[in-house]
Amino acid sequence: MPYVNIRVTKEGVTSEQKSELIAGVTELLQRVLHKNPATTVVVIDEVDPDNWGIAGEQVTLRRKRGE
Repeated sequence: MPYVNIRVTKEGVTSEQKSELIAGVTELLQRVLHKNPATTVVVIDEVDPDNWGIAGEQVTLRRKRGE
């Protein structure tokens, strides 16, 4: 049973986009690894940008600078 965890910053990812990610990852695992879609689990976690860091800085600060 494949388990895939996708983490994105909590910044307006729509329900439709999440649905597309879940379907796409499930299809990819079926096509490439021959995994059964009925037993494939995909979880999407949305993380507040204040709780996500890159290069020692919060994403919130980087985004304010336009990075």
